[in-house]
Amino acid sequence: MSNRDRLLGLTVVLLWGLNFLALRIGLDHFQPFFFAVLRFAVVGIPALLFIPRPKVRMRWILLYGTGFGILQFAFLFTAMRIGMPTGLASLVLQSSAPFTVLLGALFLRERLRPIQLAGITIAVAGMAVIGWDRLEHASLVPVLLTLAGGFGWAIGNIGARQAGAESPDLNPLHLTLWITVVPILPMLVISLFVEGPTTGLRALGDSFSATGWPALVAIAYTAILATVVGSGLWTYLMSRYPAGLVAPFSLLVPVVGIAASWAYLHEVPTAASIVGGVIVIGGAFLVTSSRRKVPAEPVSEDTTSEESTLVRA
Repeated sequence: MSNRDRLLGLTVVLLWGLNFLALRIGLDHFQPFFFAVLRFAVVGIPALLFIPRPKVRMRWILLYGTGFGILQFAFLFTAMRIGMPTGLASLVLQSSAPFTVLLGALFLRERLRPIQLAGITIAVAGMAVIGWDRLEHASLVPVLLTLAGGFGWAIGNIGARQAGAESPDLNPLHLTLWITVVPILPMLVISLFVEGPTTGLRALGDSFSATGWPALVAIAYTAILATVVGSGLWTYLMSRYPAGLVAPFSLLVPVVGIAASWAYLHEVPTAASIVGGVIVIGGAFLVTSSRRKVPAEPVSEDTTSEESTLVRA
């Protein structure tokens, strides 16, 4: 990988790590389901109007959008709203990697290699350490909800993988933009019934004020910088290099997320959560490790199309 592309990979890490700060700011102002509606509408509505629909069956778009957009963020945003620390959320969400491998083995009959089984076992051990620590100091429910969010992301990854297998010439960025259309109406319906028909609109009106403007910045950051720019750069790297070379960059996202939360939100992680986090990252690294030799030069998109399943939030 060239130095330029390494810098692009680190840029993605920075954008996605800081995205958790934007999520915290947004969730401090908006209810979780309505915030998800706004986050996806900013990208999804223009995509629906101006981006051609990817040439794959609608079932894969719906599966990808339901897992990645609805399940992941319904659980993650709720967890963060009820007390999941921002930095820890960025870490526990990495559970999507072992979940994706397990779902691939169960439903796509993908072979599990011994190193992947070892990685899953290690990651589960790390999650157990984090869960035990949270149970000692606070409620376990936010951790379980965040794990459910990681499982939702993994379901979305299966949809992305099936779409890529069905259409080798698929434009991954177009697919990413189109799946943001899927959560808008379901999340809006849930918000109306759970959070109230006027709660979200009042919060949106309050954001156009001297004290509420950070919430608008949070929406713009998570929708444009984290989703469009971050995912665009990620897609570019995935199209040029083996997934095993690119995917480990995503394991640095919690490092940025935890450091930023420590610096700006004064969330000081416990020693046990740090130890558990290191174990989780180590396990996830083994799970996402490539079986192939890394070529000296960038490879074509065809070489990596089946492996390009880790699309970030």
